[in-house]
Amino acid sequence: MNEQRRQILHMLAEGRITADEAERLIDALEREQPESPRGATPRPKHRPKYLRVVVHSTDDAGGDGPSRVDIQIPLQLLRAGVRLTSLVPPQALTRINAEMHKSGVPIDLTELKPQHLEELVEQLDEVTIDVDDPDGQVRVFCE
Repeated sequence: MNEQRRQILHMLAEGRITADEAERLIDALEREQPESPRGATPRPKHRPKYLRVVVHSTDDAGGDGPSRVDIQIPLQLLRAGVRLTSLVPPQALTRINAEMHKSGVPIDLTELKPQHLEELVEQLDEVTIDVDDPDGQVRVFCE
């Protein structure tokens, strides 16, 4: 990650700029990048904006026939959620973490940082999960 991008993410983490402003700045940086050397794999031109989960079930055991679920989650919502955790008092985070662990969700919200989310989003851009079985299909991807 270059220094300019790191500075933008740092300003976002401090709350000096919004997630939309950070996205515009990063997009502007990407447009200013010189052409990649020959032989290098070019990055995709668009940044994913949504995490999609599509479920199509052919199982009509419930009597309602086939069903389809299409969930589109804006990645900006995830980014905003990460920023909101910085506003939660440490004592509350400790209690939240304890309750989540009791429920079987081993996530430590004190370790969740905006730069980690950006790295996750970059990796998700290259991931598509397809699950096919006789009763339906599940797809998880970014677009």
